[in-house]
Amino acid sequence: MNKNSENISGWKKFMKSMTKAHDLGTEEDIMLDHDYDGIKELDNVLPPWWLYGFYITIAISAFYIFQVFYNSENYSQTKEYETAVAEGKAEVEAYKEANPQLFDDSNIVALTDAADIAKGKELFTSKTCTACHLADLGGSIGPNLTDNKWILGGDVKSLFNTISKGGRPGKGMIAWESTISRDERIQLASYIISMQGTEPATPKPAEGDIIWPEE
Repeated sequence: MNKNSENISGWKKFMKSMTKAHDLGTEEDIMLDHDYDGIKELDNVLPPWWLYGFYITIAISAFYIFQVFYNSENYSQTKEYETAVAEGKAEVEAYKEANPQLFDDSNIVALTDAADIAKGKELFTSKTCTACHLADLGGSIGPNLTDNKWILGGDVKSLFNTISKGGRPGKGMIAWESTISRDERIQLASYIISMQGTEPATPKPAEGDIIWPEE
């Protein structure tokens, strides 16, 4: 023990009691009487702070095991999860009831504002719609979107549904509802409607039996 230990501060005394650290220069006092190829070993003890933490962990584990196995009626992770899921679903349904305009597709109307049409045009390009329908919507792999013949319908609700759910099975038109927001899908459908009746450079022959606008 250092002869000046009586003069150290209270904080240092506390730290020494929690670590059981030996002062430098006192290694000879705790040196063990064996060595390994010249390497000697000090007989240090585990720090009390570590031991206290270890004991607390054991106590918490015992309490947790008791709760799980002997008090499962009042504490259950399964029940807690099921309750949280039920509460989440109730909140979603309450939000849908309070905001029907955000979820009722029957109320969708084509947008005509220039900003919405510009956003729809940007989406048409950025989401690679041009790969199948061309930049002027004249059609390539996909059908011509500027004429009045439609396979799945050319009104805003039909277009919104096709964009959201995808086209006919096996035809390559994927569903975008998980990638593009509802408002963006309406903007995209509105842009397509705004382009109907235009004259693309090389229009693909009309496809489909649905006439829109209705004659």
